[in-house]
Amino acid sequence: MRITQGAFSFLPDLDDTQITAQVEYCLQNGWAIGIEHTDDPHPRNTYWEMFGNPMFDLRDAKGVMMELEECRKAHPDAYIRINAFDATGGFETVRLSFIVNRPAEEPTLRLTRTDVRGRTMNYALSAAR
Repeated sequence: MRITQGAFSFLPDLDDTQITAQVEYCLQNGWAIGIEHTDDPHPRNTYWEMFGNPMFDLRDAKGVMMELEECRKAHPDAYIRINAFDATGGFETVRLSFIVNRPAEEPTLRLTRTDVRGRTMNYALSAAR
C-alpha cells in the first residue's frame, strides 16, 4: 500500500532533480525548509521527528539536498518529507509538504468496521504487516 500524504503523493516518486526544483521554488518564495522523518506514517501521526533545525536563512537548494542526503543515510528505511514554511503572516504556515523517501516495503493499513447500536458504525485503522 502506498502512503499518500502531502503534495505529489499520487504521482511516482520524485527524483533528486525534481526535488531540487521544488526546493528552489520554495526558496524563491522565501519559505524556510524543514526535513522530517518517521517510521509510523499513520494519517493521524502529524508530528514527525525533525532532522536538524529548520533552514530559515538558506537560499541555495544544494544545502537542503545535502541535509536530505544526510537524513537518508541516517534513516534509510524511514519516510522522509520536506516541509516549506511561510512566515509572512507573522506565524509559521506550511505551504508545501511532500514525501522524498520511502522504505523499501511500505506497511499496510487495515480498516476495520464494527456495527454498533442502530445504524452507527465505528471505524478503526490498524497496521497489518
